[in-house]
Amino acid sequence: FDLSSGINAEYGGAGGNTQKGIQKNTANLDRETEELKHDTVSKDFSVHLREARAKAGLTQKDLAQKINEKPQIVAEYESGKALPNNQIQSKMERALGIQLRGKNAGQPLQPRGKKKS
Repeated sequence: FDLSSGINAEYGGAGGNTQKGIQKNTANLDRETEELKHDTVSKDFSVHLREARAKAGLTQKDLAQKINEKPQIVAEYESGKALPNNQIQSKMERALGIQLRGKNAGQPLQPRGKKKS
């Protein structure tokens, strides 16, 4: 029972995947990718994180263990190279007890719950 003879004819044969106009598309893609950069964490966030961690007496490794992330993640956030991730940023804020983002950055983290009126 031989299926190989009907496959090429049925699916367009070998070499059917040709690319036409590849040079033009590649040049356009190169121009587009040079202009686009991902947003990284703000300089303020990095500074507040570094200061809060030092004030708490934690190493990057200690903080990473507290938030269940790799030490490399903490290093990237402190150097400003990390892509912002709200979940990781929130874990860092809770572990350090300091707001690292927004207008109250650098202030003690307010406990969640009912607001005082």
